[in-house]
Amino acid sequence: MGNVVSIIVTGAGAPGIAGTIYSLRNNPDNIEIKIVSTDMNEDSVGKYLSDEFYVVPPPEDDTYINIMKRIAKETHAKVILPQTTREIIVLSRYKENFKAIGISIVVSEHDKLLIANDKFLLLEKAKEIGIPYPEYYLVTSQNSFIEAIERLGYPQKKVVVKPRVSNGMRGLRIITPEKWNIKKFLTKKPEGIEIDLNSFLEIFNKNNWPELIVTEYLPGEEYTVDVFKDGANVIIIPRLRKSIRSGITFEAQVEFREDLIDFSKKLSEALDLNYCFGFQFKLSKEGIPKILESNPRVQGSMVVSTFAGFNMIYYAVRKALGFGIDLNNVKLHEVNFKRYWGGIAIKDEKYVGRI
Repeated sequence: MGNVVSIIVTGAGAPGIAGTIYSLRNNPDNIEIKIVSTDMNEDSVGKYLSDEFYVVPPPEDDTYINIMKRIAKETHAKVILPQTTREIIVLSRYKENFKAIGISIVVSEHDKLLIANDKFLLLEKAKEIGIPYPEYYLVTSQNSFIEAIERLGYPQKKVVVKPRVSNGMRGLRIITPEKWNIKKFLTKKPEGIEIDLNSFLEIFNKNNWPELIVTEYLPGEEYTVDVFKDGANVIIIPRLRKSIRSGITFEAQVEFREDLIDFSKKLSEALDLNYCFGFQFKLSKEGIPKILESNPRVQGSMVVSTFAGFNMIYYAVRKALGFGIDLNNVKLHEVNFKRYWGGIAIKDEKYVGRI
Protein backbone atom coordinates (compact mmCIF):
# COMPACT_ATOMS: atom_id res chain seq x y z
CA MET A 1 0.00 0.00 0.00
CA GLY A 2 3.04 2.26 0.27
CA ASN A 3 4.80 3.98 3.14
CA VAL A 4 2.31 6.85 3.53
CA VAL A 5 -1.24 6.98 2.20
CA SER A 6 -2.78 10.42 1.70
CA ILE A 7 -6.54 10.67 2.30
CA ILE A 8 -8.88 13.64 2.02
CA VAL A 9 -11.50 13.70 4.79
CA THR A 10 -14.26 16.25 4.21
CA GLY A 11 -16.39 17.86 6.90
CA ALA A 12 -13.55 18.81 9.26
CA GLY A 13 -16.13 20.50 11.46
CA ALA A 14 -18.46 17.51 11.60
CA PRO A 15 -19.17 16.08 15.08
CA GLY A 16 -17.52 12.78 14.21
CA ILE A 17 -14.25 14.16 12.84
CA ALA A 18 -12.13 13.13 15.84
CA GLY A 19 -13.49 9.57 15.71
CA THR A 20 -12.89 9.30 11.98
CA ILE A 21 -9.31 10.49 12.31
CA TYR A 22 -8.75 8.15 15.28
CA SER A 23 -9.97 5.19 13.21
CA LEU A 24 -7.75 6.05 10.26
CA ARG A 25 -4.61 6.58 12.35
CA ASN A 26 -5.21 3.46 14.49
CA ASN A 27 -5.74 1.09 11.59
CA PRO A 28 -5.08 -2.67 11.89
CA ASP A 29 -2.53 -2.63 9.04
CA ASN A 30 -0.38 -0.05 10.87
CA ILE A 31 -0.31 2.06 7.71
CA GLU A 32 0.81 5.66 8.14
CA ILE A 33 -1.99 7.84 6.84
CA LYS A 34 -1.68 11.52 6.02
CA ILE A 35 -4.98 13.19 6.89
CA VAL A 36 -5.93 16.08 4.63
CA SER A 37 -9.16 17.62 5.89
CA THR A 38 -11.49 20.14 4.24
CA ASP A 39 -14.35 22.32 5.39
CA MET A 40 -16.22 25.50 4.49
CA ASN A 41 -15.27 26.93 7.89
CA GLU A 42 -11.65 28.05 7.85
CA ASP A 43 -11.28 27.44 11.59
CA SER A 44 -12.89 23.99 11.93
CA VAL A 45 -11.62 21.82 14.77
CA GLY A 46 -10.48 19.14 12.31
CA LYS A 47 -7.95 21.60 10.94
CA TYR A 48 -5.90 21.15 14.10
CA LEU A 49 -6.25 17.36 14.20
CA SER A 50 -5.18 16.85 10.57
CA ASP A 51 -1.83 16.96 8.81
CA GLU A 52 -3.10 19.45 6.23
CA PHE A 53 -6.26 21.52 5.88
CA TYR A 54 -8.02 23.30 3.02
CA VAL A 55 -11.02 25.61 2.91
CA VAL A 56 -13.57 24.60 0.27
CA PRO A 57 -16.76 26.24 -1.06
CA PRO A 58 -20.21 24.69 -0.55
CA PRO A 59 -20.53 21.46 -2.53
CA GLU A 60 -23.27 23.02 -4.68
CA ASP A 61 -20.82 25.72 -5.86
CA ASP A 62 -19.69 25.40 -9.49
CA THR A 63 -16.04 25.49 -8.41
CA TYR A 64 -16.27 22.76 -5.75
CA ILE A 65 -15.37 19.74 -7.89
CA ASN A 66 -12.36 21.39 -9.53
CA ILE A 67 -11.11 22.61 -6.15
CA MET A 68 -11.36 19.08 -4.74
CA LYS A 69 -9.40 17.78 -7.73
CA ARG A 70 -6.73 20.41 -7.17
CA ILE A 71 -6.42 19.53 -3.48
CA ALA A 72 -6.12 15.84 -4.32
CA LYS A 73 -3.39 16.58 -6.85
CA GLU A 74 -1.45 18.85 -4.47
CA THR A 75 -1.59 16.34 -1.61
CA HIS A 76 -1.17 13.19 -3.75
CA ALA A 77 -4.43 11.86 -2.28
CA LYS A 78 -5.80 8.61 -3.65
CA VAL A 79 -9.04 8.53 -1.66
CA ILE A 80 -11.71 11.04 -0.66
CA LEU A 81 -13.74 10.15 2.45
CA PRO A 82 -16.81 12.44 2.59
CA GLN A 83 -18.56 12.93 5.93
CA THR A 84 -21.42 15.28 5.07
CA THR A 85 -24.74 14.54 3.39
CA ARG A 86 -24.48 17.48 1.01
CA GLU A 87 -21.04 16.42 -0.20
CA ILE A 88 -21.84 12.76 -0.83
CA ILE A 89 -24.65 13.74 -3.20
CA VAL A 90 -22.35 15.94 -5.29
CA LEU A 91 -19.23 13.77 -5.14
CA SER A 92 -21.13 10.60 -6.04
CA ARG A 93 -22.20 12.25 -9.28
CA TYR A 94 -18.53 12.65 -10.25
CA LYS A 95 -17.19 9.26 -9.09
CA GLU A 96 -16.14 8.13 -12.55
CA ASN A 97 -14.66 11.54 -13.29
CA PHE A 98 -12.39 11.25 -10.24
CA LYS A 99 -11.66 7.59 -10.94
CA ALA A 100 -10.28 8.57 -14.35
CA ILE A 101 -7.56 10.60 -12.62
CA GLY A 102 -6.75 7.91 -10.05
CA ILE A 103 -8.90 9.06 -7.11
CA SER A 104 -11.50 6.84 -5.40
CA ILE A 105 -14.43 8.25 -3.44
CA VAL A 106 -15.81 6.31 -0.47
CA VAL A 107 -19.45 6.63 -1.43
CA SER A 108 -22.20 4.50 -2.96
CA GLU A 109 -23.58 5.10 -6.44
CA HIS A 110 -25.46 8.36 -6.97
CA ASP A 111 -28.84 6.82 -7.81
CA LYS A 112 -28.68 4.62 -4.70
CA LEU A 113 -27.96 7.64 -2.50
CA LEU A 114 -30.99 9.50 -3.80
CA ILE A 115 -33.17 6.75 -2.33
CA ALA A 116 -31.21 6.19 0.89
CA ASN A 117 -31.09 9.92 1.70
CA ASP A 118 -34.80 10.42 1.07
CA LYS A 119 -36.72 9.45 4.20
CA PHE A 120 -39.96 8.94 2.27
CA LEU A 121 -38.38 6.68 -0.37
CA LEU A 122 -36.57 4.77 2.38
CA LEU A 123 -39.86 4.07 4.16
CA GLU A 124 -41.38 3.00 0.84
CA LYS A 125 -38.48 0.58 0.35
CA ALA A 126 -38.90 -0.76 3.89
CA LYS A 127 -42.59 -1.37 3.20
CA GLU A 128 -41.70 -3.15 -0.05
CA ILE A 129 -39.24 -5.61 1.54
CA GLY A 130 -41.07 -6.23 4.81
CA ILE A 131 -38.98 -4.19 7.26
CA PRO A 132 -40.99 -2.72 10.19
CA TYR A 133 -41.67 0.99 9.70
CA PRO A 134 -43.72 3.67 11.47
CA GLU A 135 -47.07 4.62 9.98
CA TYR A 136 -46.29 7.58 7.73
CA TYR A 137 -47.78 10.14 5.34
CA LEU A 138 -46.23 12.52 2.82
CA VAL A 139 -47.87 15.95 3.08
CA THR A 140 -47.61 19.05 0.91
CA SER A 141 -50.23 21.37 2.36
CA GLN A 142 -51.82 22.40 5.63
CA ASN A 143 -54.95 20.43 4.80
CA SER A 144 -53.05 17.21 4.05
CA PHE A 145 -50.96 17.76 7.18
CA ILE A 146 -54.01 18.14 9.44
CA GLU A 147 -55.58 15.07 7.85
CA ALA A 148 -52.40 13.05 8.45
CA ILE A 149 -51.96 13.94 12.13
CA GLU A 150 -55.62 13.14 12.81
CA ARG A 151 -55.17 9.71 11.20
CA LEU A 152 -52.18 9.18 13.49
CA GLY A 153 -54.31 9.89 16.56
CA TYR A 154 -53.48 13.52 17.32
CA PRO A 155 -54.29 15.13 19.76
CA GLN A 156 -54.53 11.96 21.85
CA LYS A 157 -51.08 10.93 20.58
CA LYS A 158 -47.88 12.77 19.73
CA VAL A 159 -46.79 12.82 16.08
CA VAL A 160 -43.44 13.38 14.40
CA VAL A 161 -42.80 15.65 11.43
CA LYS A 162 -39.58 16.04 9.40
CA PRO A 163 -38.39 16.98 5.90
CA ARG A 164 -37.94 14.28 3.27
CA VAL A 165 -34.24 15.06 3.03
CA SER A 166 -32.27 16.35 6.02
CA ASN A 167 -29.54 15.25 8.38
CA GLY A 168 -28.86 15.52 12.08
CA MET A 169 -32.04 16.84 13.70
CA ARG A 170 -32.65 19.59 11.15
CA GLY A 171 -36.37 20.10 10.68
CA LEU A 172 -37.36 17.38 13.16
CA ARG A 173 -40.26 18.25 15.46
CA ILE A 174 -42.51 16.29 17.81
CA ILE A 175 -45.97 17.83 17.81
CA THR A 176 -47.53 17.39 21.20
CA PRO A 177 -50.70 18.59 22.91
CA GLU A 178 -48.96 18.35 26.29
CA LYS A 179 -48.82 21.59 28.24
CA TRP A 180 -45.91 22.73 30.35
CA ASN A 181 -46.38 22.69 34.11
CA ILE A 182 -44.08 23.77 36.94
CA LYS A 183 -42.56 20.30 37.38
CA LYS A 184 -41.80 19.95 33.67
CA PHE A 185 -40.42 23.50 33.54
CA LEU A 186 -38.05 22.87 36.46
CA THR A 187 -36.89 19.36 35.52
CA LYS A 188 -36.92 19.04 31.72
CA LYS A 189 -34.02 20.38 29.68
CA PRO A 190 -35.12 22.60 26.75
CA GLU A 191 -34.32 20.36 23.78
CA GLY A 192 -36.21 22.38 21.18
CA ILE A 193 -37.79 19.31 19.56
CA GLU A 194 -41.32 19.45 20.96
CA ILE A 195 -43.74 22.04 19.64
CA ASP A 196 -47.48 22.65 19.88
CA LEU A 197 -49.65 22.49 16.77
CA ASN A 198 -50.44 26.20 16.50
CA SER A 199 -46.78 27.20 16.80
CA PHE A 200 -45.86 24.69 14.11
CA LEU A 201 -48.54 25.94 11.71
CA GLU A 202 -47.36 29.52 12.18
CA ILE A 203 -43.97 28.56 10.71
CA PHE A 204 -45.40 27.89 7.26
CA ASN A 205 -47.29 30.00 4.81
CA LYS A 206 -50.68 28.36 4.41
CA ASN A 207 -50.21 28.08 0.64
CA ASN A 208 -46.46 27.38 0.48
CA TRP A 209 -45.62 24.08 2.17
CA PRO A 210 -42.50 22.00 1.57
CA GLU A 211 -42.80 18.22 1.31
CA LEU A 212 -42.87 16.85 4.84
CA ILE A 213 -43.18 13.38 6.31
CA VAL A 214 -45.56 12.89 9.22
CA THR A 215 -45.13 9.68 11.21
CA GLU A 216 -46.37 7.99 14.33
CA TYR A 217 -44.40 8.77 17.48
CA LEU A 218 -42.28 5.84 18.67
CA PRO A 219 -41.77 5.97 22.46
CA GLY A 220 -39.03 3.35 22.81
CA GLU A 221 -35.25 3.37 22.79
CA GLU A 222 -33.28 4.41 19.71
CA TYR A 223 -30.60 2.36 17.97
CA THR A 224 -27.98 3.22 15.40
CA VAL A 225 -26.60 0.41 13.25
CA ASP A 226 -23.15 0.66 11.63
CA VAL A 227 -22.77 -1.37 8.44
CA PHE A 228 -19.76 -2.28 6.29
CA LYS A 229 -20.54 -3.86 2.94
CA ASP A 230 -18.08 -5.20 0.38
CA GLY A 231 -20.14 -7.08 -2.17
CA ALA A 232 -21.67 -10.05 -0.36
CA ASN A 233 -19.45 -9.54 2.70
CA VAL A 234 -21.22 -7.59 5.44
CA ILE A 235 -20.35 -6.61 9.01
CA ILE A 236 -23.20 -5.16 11.08
CA ILE A 237 -22.79 -3.58 14.52
CA PRO A 238 -25.93 -2.23 16.28
CA ARG A 239 -25.63 0.14 19.22
CA LEU A 240 -28.16 1.49 21.67
CA ARG A 241 -28.14 5.29 21.91
CA LYS A 242 -28.33 5.53 25.71
CA SER A 243 -27.82 9.30 25.79
CA ILE A 244 -28.42 11.78 22.96
CA ARG A 245 -27.68 15.51 23.02
CA SER A 246 -28.51 17.75 20.06
CA GLY A 247 -28.68 14.69 17.85
CA ILE A 248 -25.22 13.45 18.89
CA THR A 249 -24.72 10.14 20.72
CA PHE A 250 -23.13 10.79 24.11
CA GLU A 251 -23.38 7.25 25.41
CA ALA A 252 -23.73 4.09 23.35
CA GLN A 253 -23.88 0.40 24.16
CA VAL A 254 -23.14 -2.14 21.44
CA GLU A 255 -25.88 -4.79 21.41
CA PHE A 256 -25.89 -7.56 18.81
CA ARG A 257 -29.67 -7.74 18.41
CA GLU A 258 -30.52 -10.31 15.76
CA ASP A 259 -33.58 -8.40 14.55
CA LEU A 260 -31.57 -5.21 13.94
CA ILE A 261 -28.82 -7.18 12.20
CA ASP A 262 -31.36 -8.93 9.96
CA PHE A 263 -33.26 -5.73 9.10
CA SER A 264 -30.05 -3.83 8.35
CA LYS A 265 -28.71 -6.59 6.12
CA LYS A 266 -31.93 -6.68 4.10
CA LEU A 267 -32.01 -2.90 3.78
CA SER A 268 -28.36 -2.65 2.73
CA GLU A 269 -28.96 -5.25 0.02
CA ALA A 270 -32.22 -3.70 -1.19
CA LEU A 271 -30.69 -0.22 -1.32
CA ASP A 272 -27.47 -1.59 -2.85
CA LEU A 273 -25.24 0.53 -0.59
CA ASN A 274 -21.48 0.00 -0.24
CA TYR A 275 -18.50 0.93 1.94
CA CYS A 276 -19.57 2.07 5.43
CA PHE A 277 -22.97 3.53 6.24
CA GLY A 278 -25.73 3.20 8.79
CA PHE A 279 -29.38 3.02 9.76
CA GLN A 280 -31.40 4.36 12.66
CA PHE A 281 -34.24 2.48 14.32
CA LYS A 282 -36.57 3.28 17.21
CA LEU A 283 -38.65 0.87 19.26
CA SER A 284 -42.44 0.96 19.21
CA LYS A 285 -44.43 0.58 22.42
CA GLU A 286 -44.48 -3.16 21.63
CA GLY A 287 -40.67 -3.22 21.49
CA ILE A 288 -40.44 -3.64 17.70
CA PRO A 289 -37.54 -1.78 16.00
CA LYS A 290 -38.90 0.43 13.20
CA ILE A 291 -36.69 2.11 10.62
CA LEU A 292 -36.28 5.89 10.90
CA GLU A 293 -33.61 6.80 8.39
CA SER A 294 -30.44 5.86 6.59
CA ASN A 295 -27.06 7.60 6.72
CA PRO A 296 -25.22 6.43 3.57
CA ARG A 297 -21.87 7.78 4.76
CA VAL A 298 -19.55 7.71 7.77
CA GLN A 299 -21.79 8.16 10.82
CA GLY A 300 -20.98 10.59 13.60
CA SER A 301 -20.22 7.91 16.21
CA MET A 302 -19.03 5.14 13.89
CA VAL A 303 -15.80 5.05 15.89
CA VAL A 304 -17.77 2.93 18.39
CA SER A 305 -17.53 0.06 15.90
CA THR A 306 -13.76 0.49 15.84
CA PHE A 307 -13.73 -0.15 19.59
CA ALA A 308 -16.16 -3.05 19.12
CA GLY A 309 -13.61 -4.92 17.02
CA PHE A 310 -14.05 -3.79 13.42
CA ASN A 311 -12.60 -0.56 12.04
CA MET A 312 -15.09 -0.12 9.21
CA ILE A 313 -14.00 3.45 8.49
CA TYR A 314 -10.50 2.25 7.64
CA TYR A 315 -11.72 -0.83 5.78
CA ALA A 316 -13.94 1.38 3.62
CA VAL A 317 -10.80 3.29 2.63
CA ARG A 318 -8.94 0.04 2.04
CA LYS A 319 -11.78 -1.12 -0.23
CA ALA A 320 -11.64 2.17 -2.14
CA LEU A 321 -7.91 1.65 -2.69
CA GLY A 322 -8.69 -1.68 -4.34
CA PHE A 323 -7.07 -3.94 -1.77
CA GLY A 324 -8.57 -7.24 -0.68
CA ILE A 325 -10.50 -7.51 2.56
CA ASP A 326 -10.62 -10.66 4.68
CA LEU A 327 -13.50 -10.68 7.15
CA ASN A 328 -13.08 -14.30 8.29
CA ASN A 329 -11.16 -13.51 11.46
CA VAL A 330 -13.19 -10.52 12.65
CA LYS A 331 -13.99 -10.82 16.36
CA LEU A 332 -16.67 -8.46 17.60
CA HIS A 333 -17.48 -7.65 21.20
CA GLU A 334 -19.97 -5.50 23.06
CA VAL A 335 -18.54 -2.24 24.38
CA ASN A 336 -19.89 0.84 26.10
CA PHE A 337 -18.88 4.22 24.70
CA LYS A 338 -19.08 7.51 26.62
CA ARG A 339 -18.52 10.86 24.97
CA TYR A 340 -17.39 13.84 27.02
CA TRP A 341 -16.91 17.57 26.59
CA GLY A 342 -13.32 17.59 25.38
CA GLY A 343 -11.45 20.32 23.60
CA ILE A 344 -8.19 21.38 22.00
CA ALA A 345 -5.84 24.24 22.78
CA ILE A 346 -4.46 26.41 19.97
CA LYS A 347 -1.57 28.87 20.07
CA ASP A 348 -0.34 30.87 17.08
CA GLU A 349 -2.58 28.80 14.79
CA LYS A 350 -0.94 25.61 16.05
CA TYR A 351 -2.39 22.70 17.99
CA VAL A 352 -0.76 22.49 21.43
CA GLY A 353 -2.87 19.97 23.38
CA ARG A 354 -6.23 18.41 24.07
CA ILE A 355 -8.39 17.10 26.89
